[in-house]
Amino acid sequence: MKSDVFKKELCYIKDEKIRMDAIKLINLLPDYFFVIPASSTGKYHPKYASGKCGLIRHTKAAVKLAYELLENNTIGFSFNNRDKDLIIVSLLLHDGLKEGLIKSEYTVFEHPLLMADFVKDNASELSLNDKDTELIMMMISSHMGEWNTNKYSKTELPLPQNKYQRFVHMCDYLASRKFINIEFINNEIID
Repeated sequence: MKSDVFKKELCYIKDEKIRMDAIKLINLLPDYFFVIPASSTGKYHPKYASGKCGLIRHTKAAVKLAYELLENNTIGFSFNNRDKDLIIVSLLLHDGLKEGLIKSEYTVFEHPLLMADFVKDNASELSLNDKDTELIMMMISSHMGEWNTNKYSKTELPLPQNKYQRFVHMCDYLASRKFINIEFINNEIID
C-alpha cells in the first residue's frame, strides 16, 4: 500500500479511526506524489527534499516537526488530542496534489485548493465528521501562508486565520528552510 511509506508518521495519530481515514486518503494520492522532489526547480527546499522521493522526505519532515512541537507542553497545550491528530493528517496530505490531479511538469500553484477539494470529494468514504473534514480542508488550503498569490495564476489562496492553520503553515515553512538539515536513511528520519 502507498501509505506504508508513512508507517511511522501514521503512528503519531492516536485515534484509530482518524488514522484509518488518513491511510485511505494517502492510498488515493497519485503515484507521482511518492517519487517527485519537493520542488520541481530545487529552489525552495533543502537538499534532503530534492531528488527522487524528495516530497516524501519534505512531508515526513513537516510531520516530524509538528509531532515534536505538539508533544512539547509549552507549545502543544493549546491543542487537544483530536486537534493534534487532524494536524498530522493535514500535513501528511498538504502537498498530495502538488503537481495537480494529473501530473504536470511543475508545481501547480492551486495545489492546496485541489487537495482540500480532494478531501471533500472523498469525505463520504471517511469516518470524519463534517467539522473535522472542514478543519483539515482549511489547514491544507492555507498551508502556503503569505505565499498566497502567484503572477501566473488569478487564484488567491486563503491566508492562515486561526491557530490550526498557522501551526500547519509553520511546520511546512520550517520543513522548507534550507538552513534546517534533517538527516534521512532510506527516506526515514534519523532520530
